Amino acid sequence: MKRRNVYTLLILVCIVGFWLFENFYTPDTYSDTTADQTGFKRAMLNKLMPTSTTGAIVSHNYYMLSYNEPYEQAEWVAYYLKREHLTNDDRKRPYFIEDPKVKTKSADWRNYKGSGYDRGHLCPAGDRRFSEQAYNETFYTSNISPQNREFNAGVWNRLEMQTRFWAKQHGELLVVTGGVLEKGLEEIGEEDVDVPQYFYKVISRGKGNNIKAVGFLMRNAPSDIFLESFLVPIDVIEKKTGIDFFPNLSDGQQSDLEGSVKKSGWEF
Repeated sequence: MKRRNVYTLLILVCIVGFWLFENFYTPDTYSDTTADQTGFKRAMLNKLMPTSTTGAIVSHNYYMLSYNEPYEQAEWVAYYLKREHLTNDDRKRPYFIEDPKVKTKSADWRNYKGSGYDRGHLCPAGDRRFSEQAYNETFYTSNISPQNREFNAGVWNRLEMQTRFWAKQHGELLVVTGGVLEKGLEEIGEEDVDVPQYFYKVISRGKGNNIKAVGFLMRNAPSDIFLESFLVPIDVIEKKTGIDFFPNLSDGQQSDLEGSVKKSGWEF
């Protein structure tokens, strides 16, 4: 009888411990202040960075973002994807944790529990396997957004794989991606994380007068149609988001890049 009571008590302790771990435990930051950021920051000084509607720009070692506090997620995440980044290194999946560089506090991952939505990466973990630091950084909650599970594993994943193909083909891309944040969206969790109805991705390459760019706009829902069907003029994405993706280019170059869909040089 005493032994049974001990077993019962141990089970209860384990259950309580697991619940406390799930609901209150948050690991230390993944930030590495000793890491060399000069290459990434130098690359970000070119003329292809988007504007921020909030001014809350955060720079990590391997990507940047603009956080939109009312929607509890980034309005955009920007990162360079180079051919040498695409490795098959096996990485241990870390915990999602709050971003220590977001002054207003990024949304807790527990907002997603029981919501039916995936914690969808904006900068994919699969694009950052080349180092443990780079990989772990993608698990800040500032880098996730609520995504339909079939969308995340389906057409969105196909677009991420297509982007990797282009990086291998061309050597280096700048990727800017996020959800379309607008009024009236569904909200999840205690912090009211908004669920975007659409996600976008703007991909560019080249320098100076030789810049090429394409934009994708996708409904946050399953789809089996070809990726080319989601191509839209970048102007369309700018109007829906309020973000200027190439603010430092001349008006003429912006008009040329953004006014229409140009598939030339982007093989599907």
